[in-house]
Amino acid sequence: MPLYRRIARRGFSNYRYKIEYTTVSVETLDSRYDAGATVSLETLREHRLIGGNDRYVKVLGDGEVSKQLVVVGLKLSASARRKIEAAGGSVQERVPAAAGAGDDSAGGPATTAAATDNEDDE
Repeated sequence: MPLYRRIARRGFSNYRYKIEYTTVSVETLDSRYDAGATVSLETLREHRLIGGNDRYVKVLGDGEVSKQLVVVGLKLSASARRKIEAAGGSVQERVPAAAGAGDDSAGGPATTAAATDNEDDE
């Protein structure tokens, strides 16, 4: 088939901005980390569970975990969170940076709270 028929000529493609997550199971974390260890993006790279260019990681609940692990700044599935917390570990999620962190006009929590207070007074 000719090239001009294989290439889309109109429309929008979000392919360039697609976020792909690298997945790691809790069973792998249990086998590679000691009890009480902190699991983060940097430590996953040190243990060679992810590549150097991987920025987005999601921990999946495949397998069992028997050690207390502290997971910091990673995305987790609901089953992975339950298994880690049931084993005595903890999860600390990454807080996304707000657009215009010092600017209240960006529609952050301060603006939202002020708007709801004004509606109650009327």
